[in-house]
Amino acid sequence: MTPIIALTADQARARLHELTVVDVRTPGEYASGHLPGAHNIPLDHLDAALPSLRAAVERGELLVVCASGARSATACERLAEQGINAATLTGGTAAWTQLGHDTHHPVGSRSPWAMERQVRLAAGSLVLTGLLAGRRWGAARVLSAGVAGGLVFSAVTNTCGMARILARLPYNRPDASDLDATLAALKG
Repeated sequence: MTPIIALTADQARARLHELTVVDVRTPGEYASGHLPGAHNIPLDHLDAALPSLRAAVERGELLVVCASGARSATACERLAEQGINAATLTGGTAAWTQLGHDTHHPVGSRSPWAMERQVRLAAGSLVLTGLLAGRRWGAARVLSAGVAGGLVFSAVTNTCGMARILARLPYNRPDASDLDATLAALKG
């Protein structure tokens, strides 16, 4: 397999006019601010977008973006397995905004919390619930232990099962019409 190409935020900004940018974050994360001209295709919809992405790569290079660079690297690996070469943005939108580069926000869009914040809220709530309930029913502490184990596993493997579950909630899902429009735009 070919190695993943990585662009820094400054390199991507200099070439933004010649790249097709695909943001693989959830629609809520995308609405909170994305690279100018970015198309939103959540990571769990990547397989359905393959024909559109093949068409887009025929017109130029793809840059895949997420919050930190982890999901975009995963997306680039999956695309490479399908014969589609794409670059990832090192450090993701966090690095982009840290350097003061512009981000765009869809007009009139809802903006739920970023996925990392949603995970922290869910994990913290579950741990606290387990500890409080454990004062009365000792077995309830297993909930806290399970979440703690999941967080350790998440850090070691650089994956996040809780984020995958939260991404399936309605406010983190793209509207079918939005995704269809994005795919049509990529086909050109």
